[in-house]
Amino acid sequence: MLTNFAYYALPFLFTVLIACALTTLVSGLYLWLFRIQITNNTLRHPYLDHQPWDRYPFPLKIAMLLDYFLRLAFPSSHFWIVGHANRLLAHVDRTTVPTAIKWPLIGLWGGCFIGIVAMLAVWGVLLLLGTT
Repeated sequence: MLTNFAYYALPFLFTVLIACALTTLVSGLYLWLFRIQITNNTLRHPYLDHQPWDRYPFPLKIAMLLDYFLRLAFPSSHFWIVGHANRLLAHVDRTTVPTAIKWPLIGLWGGCFIGIVAMLAVWGVLLLLGTT
């Protein structure tokens, strides 16, 4: 019975995984190539008061984008890394941020996190098929 479920679930989960990968890729490239300056000017991360965007290493740039996402997606949380992002970006009111700024960030990080869950589910189904 579980193998029947696995044979139906595996293509669906793989499709979700590929859709998340493409969403993350398209949103990230669009953000990085066309919207990064506008996003930084609109949301204004406190780290940008110390150095310009171009002088930060890539992992720190990605961390700043994650802070932007966490502030827009979970504005009232005070727990762990989400709370830290909300404290850093307390000056950002998510209701006034335009959709043109929000969608690349939500697509980038939402696709990444949902893709991680989908990848774990694909591996779980593959392990389920391997044990039968």
